[in-house]
Amino acid sequence: MRIGSIELASPLFLSPLAGYTNLPMRLTVRELGGLGWATTDLVNARSLIERNPRALQLVATAPGDQPLAIQLFGAVPEEMRDAAMICESLGVHSVDINMGCPVKKVVKIGGGSAMMTELDKTAALVRGMVNAVKIPVTAKMRLGWDDDNLTAPDLARVLEDVGVKAVFVHGRTRAQGFSGTVNLAGIRSVVEAVRTIPVIGNGDVTTPAAAQHMFNETGCAGVSIGRGAFYDPWIFRRTAHLISTGELLPEPTFLERVRVMRRHFDRYCEFFGEADGAKHFRKVAPWYAKRFGPSRPFKSAIITIRSRADFEAALTGYLAWRRQFCDDQGELRPKFQPDPLVASFLRDPDDPVFARDSIPVPKGPVETW
Repeated sequence: MRIGSIELASPLFLSPLAGYTNLPMRLTVRELGGLGWATTDLVNARSLIERNPRALQLVATAPGDQPLAIQLFGAVPEEMRDAAMICESLGVHSVDINMGCPVKKVVKIGGGSAMMTELDKTAALVRGMVNAVKIPVTAKMRLGWDDDNLTAPDLARVLEDVGVKAVFVHGRTRAQGFSGTVNLAGIRSVVEAVRTIPVIGNGDVTTPAAAQHMFNETGCAGVSIGRGAFYDPWIFRRTAHLISTGELLPEPTFLERVRVMRRHFDRYCEFFGEADGAKHFRKVAPWYAKRFGPSRPFKSAIITIRSRADFEAALTGYLAWRRQFCDDQGELRPKFQPDPLVASFLRDPDDPVFARDSIPVPKGPVETW
């Protein structure tokens, strides 16, 4: 598939996930293979114009982190235009507009999901960005504000008319937040609404089979994976293989999971500095551990680390403790394998229970987020 003039090696995308899909994460996932396109965490357009250090950290990239889009949010046309021009000057391949974030701090300024409620105003803002840059402009949206206002098909047609080169659709409304299940028929309605631009589906894709199911049910040109990629960094490689061959690759071994986790941690330390990298990785390592089998001592130790030495001590201690549950080949004995019910969720694309809780999402009614 293509986005504008850019040809992708794979129709699989890494979705922005605030606080997680930073440069260390993107490089780690890319290294495992199968990923065609990645997007930064959402960045406040005004903060980028003001060269806020946090904004600059969010858009940081490195060799091997291509193709890359920067995702912007904001509601002031001039700010979004100028921020898009900055993105282009940084050498990224695309600018993505966040029209899907349901969180109050984004919506209250007219960004995120609020952009789906005023199509003419949104079209004018996007037209200004498209005319200001030569790189493709894309948009990420939800199905609508709520079930009574499913505006995504209309918005997608409007955006195509003003020059957007692709749209990403999360199959929930703003009112749903991250609750309920993804509406695949809603994504299909967006696919059917546009004429030539690709539509990329998103939401609750936590396995290769679920990605294949989304392709089959929606007719989308690509699938974008967020929390599912964080829960299983190998999902892009395994999905790409399934799509091309019909064969499902086996799950990575425990030692491979440890190797990749260690590499991910090293990148955190290189990018954030050792102290901050260790601190930030405290929320990352426990999600790797979800697939380790018995892991309570590791989770308890890893959330206190302050350095590389602390990380290695926590891991070394855990590896020694874990041996009691393993056979002579180092594999978990059957009674310590993951719960069969959990394992079934990882294989069944039709099951409504996915790994939404793998990455923390806001609690309580969406209006209070």
